[in-house]
Amino acid sequence: MKEEQDAYIIGVDGPVKEFVGKIVAVIHRKDDVEEKWVVAPHELYISKEQIWDKVMFTEQYFDSEIIM
Repeated sequence: MKEEQDAYIIGVDGPVKEFVGKIVAVIHRKDDVEEKWVVAPHELYISKEQIWDKVMFTEQYFDSEIIM
């Protein structure tokens, strides 16, 4: 049985059904039970600040930290 994991896919324009990339960070929500993976194409380098810019639309409602 496969276990599902929520993830933000960064560095891809548009919706995708499947994605193969690398996990570049984990967003740990201190006030929630969920963690979110941040996944990007293998060739993409992304900074912590760039990740915040991409995920803040949702993470602004949680006490979150990015672990790289």
